[in-house]
This record gives sequence, structure tokens and C-alpha cells, in this order.
Amino acid sequence: MTVRYRDGIEIELSDGTRVVCDADDPDGDVNIVSHAHGDHLPTGERTVVCSALTAALGTARREEPLHRTTDERVELVPAGHVAGSRAAVITDPDGTRYCYTGDVCTRSRCYLDGFEAPDVDVLVTEATYGEPEYVFPDHDSVVADIDEWLTATEEPVLLFGYALGRAQKLQLLADRAGKQVYTTDAVQRVNDAIEDHLDVRFPVDSYDEETDLTTGDAVVLPMTTTRIDWIEQLAENAGAATAGFSGWAVDSSFRFRGNFDAAFPLSDHCDFEELCGLVAAADPEQVYTQHGSGDAFAEHLTSEGYDARTIKQNQTTLGDF
Repeated sequence: MTVRYRDGIEIELSDGTRVVCDADDPDGDVNIVSHAHGDHLPTGERTVVCSALTAALGTARREEPLHRTTDERVELVPAGHVAGSRAAVITDPDGTRYCYTGDVCTRSRCYLDGFEAPDVDVLVTEATYGEPEYVFPDHDSVVADIDEWLTATEEPVLLFGYALGRAQKLQLLADRAGKQVYTTDAVQRVNDAIEDHLDVRFPVDSYDEETDLTTGDAVVLPMTTTRIDWIEQLAENAGAATAGFSGWAVDSSFRFRGNFDAAFPLSDHCDFEELCGLVAAADPEQVYTQHGSGDAFAEHLTSEGYDARTIKQNQTTLGDF
């Protein structure tokens, strides 16, 4: 049994088969893409094991085809992170069951079902919020706070969240609050792919230079645009209020770092307690953690009696863990 973090996560099965997950330049015998966020998509035109929606989103976001295939050794299960996201359950010829989560969320919300951890021998899990201070408020209470702020704010609002994931939820929330909702072409391309595959519709118009924002308008923007000059000018000229949406908003510094008028801990990841629950449900013999607070989460799991270690890029020996 070999699990490595090289270009993506590499799992070598007992017969020598190399399963490579979420690599920039996948070169495995089996290549898996968990979801269509940019840091998980491969470069160029590729054929990978993924969901049909992830293939459509990857093609729409990169404008290079992402082709979908299947493999009898790989079962894809909903990961609950974003539309189309899947965890991969990989069965070794020797019977060992691996689960690579990619990014993951166990909360069901909007049109997404939360991840239900399968019973596996080896779990490779993200640990973005893998420290005890990262515990999110109840999801319904966060949504209620967002609803209240949107309803009470009469001036135009600029809402910042990832183009795939948060942006779709913000469009639905803003529409529910009675706003006229606009978004960018990049977000619209994501919307279109999701609407083609899921029973959901996003009632929005495209924002462009000719759009004159007035009372009751909302513009949903990718988080990456917060520091672009024309966005700052837009907020100033329209007298708009700004809000940021991220799990990092559990820390009050998030609002000030982003120079937002409001911030809400709306996340598409597990918090610390949910990660602990995920591991308990999977009941693995071995846990590998990666991303974010991988070290801290592995230490916590070890203290709870699990055989857990952080998996880091280009490890060569156990001493590198």
C-alpha cells in the first residue's frame, strides 16, 4: 500500500496500478478529478474519471475539453462540496478500500446532498478547517443572518464568493430576498452547466458596463475580484454595500482583510467537528490528511487513537511525515 502526494494524490494498488487524483498533469493508469475548482482541474484536454457535471464545468471554465470516463475499480460518491463534486472509493484487487475525498462537506444545503462517508480501510481527507477553533455556526442560522442583512440593506449590494459554489447559493439567496440579481459572464457559464445537469435555475442577468445599479440590486462577483480597481470603483460609484462569504469569516479579521461591510461564514467545506465526524463514520485503519491544517488535524486524530499522518508533497520517507 503506497499513498503519495506528488502531482496530485497518488495511490499505488497491490497490482502496481497507479491511481492519480486531482493532478495538474495526470499520468496515472487511472486519473480522477474530484471537482471543477481550478486547483483540482488538470491542464489541457484530458480524459478522467469524474462526474458528468464536473466534465461539463471543467470544459466551461477552462475552454479546453474535459472528457469523462469510468473505471470498474472506482466508485464516485457525492462529496457535498460543490455541484458535481465526487469523492472516489477505490477498491484494490487485494480487497483494500481507499477513499479520496477531494474537498468535502457533510452538510446538505440548497441543491447539494452532504457527503456520507463510506466504510473504508484508508481515508485521504482534506483538512482545510482541521483545527478546533474552526467550528461554523449552524447552517440555517447563517442563512437567516444573510437573509436578514439582504432584506435590511436598501442600497445595491456586491456579494463576493467563489464562482463555482458560493456564487450560486448567493444568487438564490439574493433572489429570495427580492433583489434584482446580476452576475459576471464567468459565473453565468458555471450557472449554465449546472442548470443543464441539475433541477435548479438561477434567475439572474449579466452585469456589464452599461448596467446602472439602483436600490434593491445585487451583483454576485467572484471572490478573486475583490481587489480589482473597477470593482472598487463600482462600489464607490453605486454607493454599494459589500459582503464576503467564506468559512474563514468565523475569524473577524476576514471582514477587515477584505474591506467588507459584512461577512458571513458560509462555507462549502467541513468544519473541525464535521471532519471529526467524517473520520469516525469512515472508521479507517489509516488516515492521511492534506491541505489547510493537515498537521494539526493528524495530531488530533492520533490523540483520538487513529493511525493518522499528514501527507505532504514529494515525501520520500516516513520521516518526512
